[in-house]
Amino acid sequence: MHRLIERFYLDRYLSTSLILGIDMGISFLASLCSLSMIRLCFPHLSTVAWFPVLWLTAGAVCSFLLFYLLKTYHSVIRHSTLHEMGRFVAAALGKALLLTVTVALVPGFLLSDPCVVGLLLLDALLTLCLLVVFRIGMVVVYDILKNRYKYRWQCQRILVYGTGYKSVAAVTRLRNSPHYRVVGFLTCTAGRKRRRILEYPVYGFETRQDVETLCDRHDIDAVLFSSEEEARAEQERLLKYATEGDLRILITPPLDEIIDGKLMKQSVREIKIEDLLGRPEIKISMDEIVSNFRGKTVLVTGAAGSIGAELCRQLANFGVEQLILFDNAETPMHNIRLELEERYPALRFVPVIGDVRIPARLDFVFRKYRPQIVFHAAAYKHVPLMEENPCEAVLTNVAGTRNVADRCLVWDVEKMVMISTDKAVNPTNIMGCTKRLAEIYVQSLGLAIEQGRAKGKTRFVTTRFGNVLGSNGSVIPRFREQIAKGGPVTVTHPEITRFFMTIPEACRLVMEAATISSGNQIFVFDMGESVKIANLARRMIELAGLEPEKDIRIAYTGLRPGEKLFEEVLSNTENTLPTSHDRIRIAKVREYDYEHACEVVDELDKLSRIVEIPEMVRLMKRTVPEFRSKNSRFEEFDAENETVR
Repeated sequence: MHRLIERFYLDRYLSTSLILGIDMGISFLASLCSLSMIRLCFPHLSTVAWFPVLWLTAGAVCSFLLFYLLKTYHSVIRHSTLHEMGRFVAAALGKALLLTVTVALVPGFLLSDPCVVGLLLLDALLTLCLLVVFRIGMVVVYDILKNRYKYRWQCQRILVYGTGYKSVAAVTRLRNSPHYRVVGFLTCTAGRKRRRILEYPVYGFETRQDVETLCDRHDIDAVLFSSEEEARAEQERLLKYATEGDLRILITPPLDEIIDGKLMKQSVREIKIEDLLGRPEIKISMDEIVSNFRGKTVLVTGAAGSIGAELCRQLANFGVEQLILFDNAETPMHNIRLELEERYPALRFVPVIGDVRIPARLDFVFRKYRPQIVFHAAAYKHVPLMEENPCEAVLTNVAGTRNVADRCLVWDVEKMVMISTDKAVNPTNIMGCTKRLAEIYVQSLGLAIEQGRAKGKTRFVTTRFGNVLGSNGSVIPRFREQIAKGGPVTVTHPEITRFFMTIPEACRLVMEAATISSGNQIFVFDMGESVKIANLARRMIELAGLEPEKDIRIAYTGLRPGEKLFEEVLSNTENTLPTSHDRIRIAKVREYDYEHACEVVDELDKLSRIVEIPEMVRLMKRTVPEFRSKNSRFEEFDAENETVR
């Protein structure tokens, strides 16, 4: 509250009546001082007892007349200029002139008397000087106060949640921050006993009213969480209280994001929905992973995409000999290149513009750079778009994967890791089926090598996971844009659910799977609990400080072509086998003959290039019998497939 009062008074102007009263007081003081000084120099003036009363009274009357006529009190003091000083000169001289007339009318006083002349001149000089000094002083004091409280207005007053070591460390790092002022710690406790940590008080809360009272009393702007785990634990309590009370919710970065021991303003950020949907940090064998990639040349296809770019960031920390970035998207490739140059100046990397659908371009890259490990993340992934453009999905996801796998074999790549999707499990759309076909080709090729029916040494690994938070075109960036525009937020169905995983989390599991794999396995990841998309939309609206259905409307648009209401559970015990990592399992899938897989891919490649869509989709459904279209124009082929069977 005190900040509001300070701002209120600093923004207001002094009233003209008050300024006139102050100027009158200054003029009276000038007359009194001048009279006292002259009486010391000319003692005979003290013999006239009534003269001081006359002098002070006449001075006050003359000052009022001059100030009123010249409107000296109308100017805003903080905006005073040299031009306005002329009014004060005129007022001081005018006062002296009127006093001269007054003294001339008094019997016994001669204007030629040195004491009278000195008194008039001294009064005029003191009046002018005191008026000017007062205004200069007011400007100086105002600037000092404004600069002092400007810092306090811009500096956010925060409470740090929790009293653990991470919270204490966050407070220590924020002590000298010019942007944040820690008021104290905040904990959920029934006790009211006051205690202090690092000289900061620890406040407890139980109800929403406790939080509101505390924030009003101490002018709190934000609540800071020191870890994602604490924020997730409080999302149904403190986070709701804070968003309903228009408090900002901040999260501090981990220690590895501190730059030169300083906490940058951009490092402390507003909490995002990704922080609340994540899970506890994945424990992976970093030493083993680093040793698996250190000193090797690694190729990443689709390197400018969400998953590919994160793979590149993580590989940059593993001491790879050279990193080859392969993608056909020019602007995203340019962006990731600039990022890697800035963040990893010692990294040797090569950005290559190319398309996995063009074998000759792949041959050039493999021949020139001789990668030892390949991460194949290039793919078309948007379900509705691929349902409308099935030939492009087949050319990129199926034929493109075959091109990459075949080059790995020709150029003796040690390991190829293919990024697949949960939509390949019992696919209901073209995109999911193309990814399943890509899995079939890669796995059958690996099995053929094991069985001696194909020459080569490459080990093929496939990883499946669900939706990644914040990836290009995913639902969360879309919701964020819609909220920023004022809504509505569009959800396809009230009951639709999805599994989510953060991009870094998914990529760490990919690295782990690539390390523990002996080859020819399809790894699936534990995606945690599914999330209802409508609830996700509501939570994002609340985090934006708005109220669902009141400030931002949620509109249901209906399922899109090929879209499932519920995604398949990837890692249950019925359809998977365990691994050494509790979050990674091996999928039980039907094995295909390599020669048959080659025939199918060749035929799909030919049909997609001549845009023979019906025959192409029929072949896809025959090859992947569990592919049954949902909410799609291709549902008619399912009935044909049943008849054939």
